[in-house]
Amino acid sequence: MTELVETVTAPRWCDRCGEDTAAGGHEPCAAARALEPPRYCAHCRRRMKVQVLPVGWSAVCVEHGEIRG
Repeated sequence: MTELVETVTAPRWCDRCGEDTAAGGHEPCAAARALEPPRYCAHCRRRMKVQVLPVGWSAVCVEHGEIRG
């Protein structure tokens, strides 16, 4: 029987500004993310549909699905 194993890789893209995380200089993004939802998918760099609610937020990537916070 064959098992499918999904590889987990570190996010390549900043989920706030959408730029490459390897370029560095994302300290302001990390600070802002403490208060704001993500705007870009960290895996594919697509702009996400974000909904802010009184009890949290949800962000949806058409390729990778929904995350909540």
